[in-house]
Amino acid sequence: MRDSSTGSTGNTAHPSRRTVLAATVGATAALTIGGTSYAAPDDRHLRTLISRMTLEEKVGQLFVTRVYGHSATAPDQADIDANLKELGVRTAAELIAEYRVGGIIYFTWAHNTRDPHQIADLSNGIQQASLEQPRGLPVLISTDQEHGIVCRVGKPAALFPGAMAVGAGASRSDARALGRVAGRELRAMGIRQNYSPVADVNVNPANPVIGVRSFGAEPDAVAGLVAAEVAGYQGSEVAATAKHFPGHGDTAVDSHYGFPVITHTRSQWEQLDAPPFRAAVRAGIDSIMTAHIMVPALDDSGDPATLSRPILTGILREELGYDGVVVTDSLGMEGVRTKYGDDRVPVLALKAGVDQLLNPPSLAVAWNAVLKAVQDGELTEARLDESILRVLRLKAKLRLFREPYVTQAQVTGTVGIAAHLAAADRIAERTTTLLVNEGRLLPLSRRTHRKVLVVGADPASPSGTTGPPTGVLAGALTELGFTATALSTGTSPSGTTIAKAVAAAQDADAVVVGTYNVTATSAQKTLVEQLVATGRPVVAVAIRNPYDVAQLPSVPACLAAYSWTDVELRAAARVIAGRVAPRGRLPVPVPRADDPAQVLYPVGHGLSYRR
Repeated sequence: MRDSSTGSTGNTAHPSRRTVLAATVGATAALTIGGTSYAAPDDRHLRTLISRMTLEEKVGQLFVTRVYGHSATAPDQADIDANLKELGVRTAAELIAEYRVGGIIYFTWAHNTRDPHQIADLSNGIQQASLEQPRGLPVLISTDQEHGIVCRVGKPAALFPGAMAVGAGASRSDARALGRVAGRELRAMGIRQNYSPVADVNVNPANPVIGVRSFGAEPDAVAGLVAAEVAGYQGSEVAATAKHFPGHGDTAVDSHYGFPVITHTRSQWEQLDAPPFRAAVRAGIDSIMTAHIMVPALDDSGDPATLSRPILTGILREELGYDGVVVTDSLGMEGVRTKYGDDRVPVLALKAGVDQLLNPPSLAVAWNAVLKAVQDGELTEARLDESILRVLRLKAKLRLFREPYVTQAQVTGTVGIAAHLAAADRIAERTTTLLVNEGRLLPLSRRTHRKVLVVGADPASPSGTTGPPTGVLAGALTELGFTATALSTGTSPSGTTIAKAVAAAQDADAVVVGTYNVTATSAQKTLVEQLVATGRPVVAVAIRNPYDVAQLPSVPACLAAYSWTDVELRAAARVIAGRVAPRGRLPVPVPRADDPAQVLYPVGHGLSYRR
């Protein structure tokens, strides 16, 4: 199946590897061609290297895949079993020897991201395994560290507000600082490509997959924040990735589970969806991720954008003038698998203009399909060479040929340091948005509202949390001088649970309730209404979408936190306690609950008060 020079090495977890790695880390590396080393190869050197690669090596360089385990050579047995089942290899080192993949993506669920020091060791192990191969090349290690509700690397790393919260802060300086600090931390752990920022303009409140991952609903505002964050990341030598081209902001279907259709006209696309991607290109974005969506106005073939040559080559390459790396969204998502089989998808993506094929459901099927397409003449080696050159050019720009390894000292001196944590808190304080404040209920007084009950939804925690939102909010309020207790009521509280919360409210001076995607028929709405009926002051905190406020007309005070991560909940607590004044402004309009065509709160709405 594969060239013999890249065959499996078997179990590579031999005792000497850690010693070898320890001796290697910190040393410089260089690309060697014809006996000459190049620490910073240019296109001529890279083309020479490509000309000497086997076809099998070329195919491998196009793939970015998952791999299970905290170690490149000695993962836990459960991760070995998962690797054997899904990838046909035992370890990351075997994966590289077998397929010569150009990139690896880290996931929390793949057990790649236990803690920063472990991540650095894993990154070094992956790099060593690849550099030991014939024509050894550094691996481009990536992850989805959007911050907010999508984080793969958790504490003690610095975790920032998500995109919509940053949109509420409306500060390009903050967006740039976020990218700069987060980029430094990722780089210290050996992660050199981040699939962020989200460049989608969220114009559909019903969007189930983008939502608060977007900076907002105003194209120009989103464009400015995208460009600023790109500058921050890439200034820290981490490749930023604008996603999801040509724009995933106006859909009611999640492309993980279905095939969305965007009905924007070409003119609407130019006005609504294109500006952030144009801004990213002008900012020198290193990579752009495709969307598994159909946009008939851009390509009426019925193909997803990931497989569309008119969209990826005609618009992105030729019209927008982009010549960086184009990476697919995960090829395991349903949106790209509804029309073609898993053997056709990677071939069609390359024909459309893609450079990196991300996380196919079966690497063996996808790898062999591309190999066969070249052997059969459907794809040319020259076409592969174009993409490989872009990928290698990016690796050279990121100095991976010169500095493929990281050190534990870099991790200790960079990841989660006090200055970075303080920066995250400062940015978060500028994002919390006060939507309603009847009778100037907020800020709460420690004299008259000393006993606070915190109830509400406790959704599954992203990596940016240390516990359930109710507990985090209660803990933060207690630290600020209140006596706060937490009672989780969930996203669908039962009548019994609601009654328990109402009874507990009788002993409180005020109630804070965290809401999560409230609908007209949601039991969360009933919970809030019954809490308000107790006569106790009630403060609602929308811990995801700010649209919740439209369903809660009886609540006297409402904040939008845009996420249930610690940094945003702590900021909301400081606003509730009056330690900081709310400064956020809505980056999306909130439609009326009874007439969604009408706006209840416009973009820019946000109340404040003096400290």
